[in-house]
Amino acid sequence: MTDEAGTRGAGTLEGEARRLDAADPLPTLRAEFLIPPAPGGPHEEAAYFAGNSLGLQPKATAARLAEELTDWSRLGVEGHTQARRPWVSYHELLTEPAARLVGALPHEVVAMNSLTVNLHLLMASFYRPAGERTRIVIEDAAFPSDSYAVASQAVHHGLDPAETVVRLRPRPGEDTLRTEDVADYLRREGHRVALLMLGGVNYLTGQLMDMAALTRAGHEAGAVVGWDLAHAAGNVPLSLHDWDVDFAAWCTYKYLNSGPGAVAGAFVHERHVRDTALPRLDGWWSTRADIRFRMDPDVDHPPTADAWALSNPPIMALAPVLVSLEIFDRVGMAALRAKSERLTAYLAGRLAPVGGVQVITPDDPAQRGTQLSLRVADAGALVKALADEAGVIADAREPDIVRLAPVPLYCTFHDCHRAAEALARLT
Repeated sequence: MTDEAGTRGAGTLEGEARRLDAADPLPTLRAEFLIPPAPGGPHEEAAYFAGNSLGLQPKATAARLAEELTDWSRLGVEGHTQARRPWVSYHELLTEPAARLVGALPHEVVAMNSLTVNLHLLMASFYRPAGERTRIVIEDAAFPSDSYAVASQAVHHGLDPAETVVRLRPRPGEDTLRTEDVADYLRREGHRVALLMLGGVNYLTGQLMDMAALTRAGHEAGAVVGWDLAHAAGNVPLSLHDWDVDFAAWCTYKYLNSGPGAVAGAFVHERHVRDTALPRLDGWWSTRADIRFRMDPDVDHPPTADAWALSNPPIMALAPVLVSLEIFDRVGMAALRAKSERLTAYLAGRLAPVGGVQVITPDDPAQRGTQLSLRVADAGALVKALADEAGVIADAREPDIVRLAPVPLYCTFHDCHRAAEALARLT
């Protein structure tokens, strides 16, 4: 960067941000990522706060992809068994690091498909409406794809989505759901609920749900509990196995920095992977690996989450995911979570006196991920001005929400300082 380091601005807010960066227990891994140039303003590099939409590219990704392309060029079809990372079992390289990331056992996770495809495959197994127990409960501010998915599942079962899908709303005048309100609904109406499926971290507000408590509440009501972890995986520590979650799915292109449209992940609790009576939608990769090439006409499911896979793994798409998981394994979610709490607390403190900005993300760090959502006037125009005039990359959710994600792998306190200063000038 062209900014002067060291003592420049000593005694000022900028100097404080520089000192916090220098003293932080987890030094930034910024040097391991490709930081986009600032689209405007005095800085060479962008202050990138859009990792909750698309994470930045690790520098190691290009070299890893080049290795796979080289193996393809020199081995052709034999790369399936002779590549330096044989393709036929490539997805298994991701199993253990993915399990550590989400707090699962290795046989409970699989890397495959995209997020919504995985949700549909999982709901095909776990959404089994019967009698009066037909409802699917989501949050009103669910990501649109989840809304579309659950509505179409209702239609697939011959049900009316308007009656089947329940959208829980915050209390009047509030922006986020209260755990006790969700639990109260389940106590009152749980006998009608077949599936509770919420976002672990809400994409719009940045609220971190109490997944352990809500999973218990869903089970006490007799419902299946699944989680969309698109904004939670790689953002907050997870313990899916210990929380007794039935199923979950996540994408890897946000906090997991695996590239646009990257291969997603899925979790199925071990008590289900061993249930041979559970219905599944099958494909070639759903059968046991040791007999796959016998080309039998009948599937023989392995007692793992691999039983939900359909097709042979896309190697060029899995390679960036593996690079990312190696970074997370090396750094650890505990250290990343602690730094994200420091960054979001600092940014929230700097934004508190800024007029025209209302932070709708919960104040309690235990109730938010690595994101602050701001209610502002004309969010789209403000995001453009932040980029053009300050080199700060954020994103807008129209009409009035700007989202800032100080991702701890590559964002700094000085980035947060730049964002706060720009917002103070522009609002």
